[in-house]
Amino acid sequence: MKILVVGSGGREHALVWKIAQSKLVDKIFCAPGNGGISREAECIEIKAEDIERLVEFARKENIDLTVVGPEAPLAKGIVDEFRKYGLRIFGPTELAARLESSKVFAKEIMQKYNIPTAGFKIFDHPEEAQYYIEEKGVPCVVKADGLAQGKGVVVAKTLEEAFQAVRMIMRERIFGDAGKRIVIEDYLEGEEASIIVITDSREFITFPPSQDHKRVFDEDKGPNTGGMGAYSPVPVVTENLLAEIEREIILRIINGLAKEGIDYRGALYAGIMLTSEGPKVLEFNVRFGDPETQALLPRLNSDLVEVILATLENKLSKFKKFTPLNWKSQACVCVVCASEGYPGGYEKGKVISGLEEAEEMKDIVVFHAGTKREKEKTNTGQQIYRFVTDGGRVLGVTGLGNTIKEAIINTYQAVEKIHFEGMHYRKDIGKKNLRNQSYKLEERR
Repeated sequence: MKILVVGSGGREHALVWKIAQSKLVDKIFCAPGNGGISREAECIEIKAEDIERLVEFARKENIDLTVVGPEAPLAKGIVDEFRKYGLRIFGPTELAARLESSKVFAKEIMQKYNIPTAGFKIFDHPEEAQYYIEEKGVPCVVKADGLAQGKGVVVAKTLEEAFQAVRMIMRERIFGDAGKRIVIEDYLEGEEASIIVITDSREFITFPPSQDHKRVFDEDKGPNTGGMGAYSPVPVVTENLLAEIEREIILRIINGLAKEGIDYRGALYAGIMLTSEGPKVLEFNVRFGDPETQALLPRLNSDLVEVILATLENKLSKFKKFTPLNWKSQACVCVVCASEGYPGGYEKGKVISGLEEAEEMKDIVVFHAGTKREKEKTNTGQQIYRFVTDGGRVLGVTGLGNTIKEAIINTYQAVEKIHFEGMHYRKDIGKKNLRNQSYKLEERR
C-alpha cells in the first residue's frame, strides 16, 4: 500500500513511525512533513490545508490510504473532497469536524444529548460577556469558538484576567475569526485525562488513557500551549472509571452525532476533567491528540493500519471481537522540547545537537515536530546532514519504562543529551502521577 500522512508535527512523525512498521505498507509520503519525518517517509512540499493539491497528488500517485493528523484540514473538508474522487481517507467529514472547530456546536451537542460537561453560556458581543462575568464571578473559563491551535482557552482566576481574555479574543481578534463568538464556562477542578478512541460511527475502540500537560511551565503555570508533554497510562483512570466515561460520554456523543445524521469515522479525542461529581468533558477533538499520540503509539504492539482499514470498511466490530488491540504493559512519557519564547514568538534555525546520542538509548524514540533537515559540508568536503529548529514545539523526546517513574527517568536522561539555543521544557511531566491521587470513584455520591 501507498500511504499519505497529512501534517508536519510530532503527532505526524509518530503516525509515520508506527505506520512504517505495518506489513501492509510499501511506501509512505508525508505532506509537508518535517526534518525527522524525512528519514522515514518522502516529504512532499504541500501544506496540510492545501486540499486541492493534496487531492491532485493522491490521485496522481494512486495513494491507497490517507491519514490526516491536524484539525485544520479536517475542518476545511479534506475528507469530503477526497471522498468525491473515491480516495480512501481516515478522518471525520467537515460537518463532523465541527465538534472541534466550533466550541459552540460541541457544547450544544453535549447539552442536547446529556453529556456531562461544565455549565456554559454563549456570547456574540463582548459587552454582554463582560456583564455576565461580573454577575457570575470568577474563576471561569473563556474559550474562542473556533480553532486556535490549542491556545484559545483562558482559565481566568480574577475579573481582570477574564475581561482581558474577552477583550483579546473578541475585540483584538488575536485568533482571527475564531473569536467572533466565545463560550464562557464554569470552572472545573480535578485531575485531567485524555481519552482517545477510533470509531466508525457504530463501534469504537478505546486507547489507554493518557494525560497532557498544557501549561508552558512546571506546576501548570503560564499560558496554554499545544501541549508540553504527556504520559500513559493514567492510573487514576481505573477500569470502572474508564467504563463510565465510555458509557456516559463516548457512546453518547457517537450516538448523538449519528442521530444528527453525522457519520463519524476516525479518531475522537475527549479531554476529561475528573471532578468530585464525576467525569466531565472539557473539549472534544476530532483527531489524535498531540502530544498524547507520541506517548501512546510506542506502547501499541498491533498494526495501526489494520485498525484504520477496519474503521473505513465498517468492520470495526468484527476487528474488536477477533483481533483486539494489543498494548505493552510498559509506561510511556513524552517531553516536548520547545523554542525560546514559545508559545509566543520564537526564532528558527537553531542547530540541534545530541540527537544521535539520545536515539541510541534503549527504549527512547525522538519524534520531530518543528525541525528542518539541512545539508552541510565538513572541512574535508564531505556532505552531511544536520537538524535545525523550525517551529515552537521542536522535539518530543519519548521513553518507555516498566513503571511511570522509570519512564520519566529514561526520558529525561535522553532530554539531557539534546541541546539547541534557547531550548526549554517542563521538568515535571508525569510526576503528578507519582503523588497521592485523591480522586476515587467510590467517594462520589
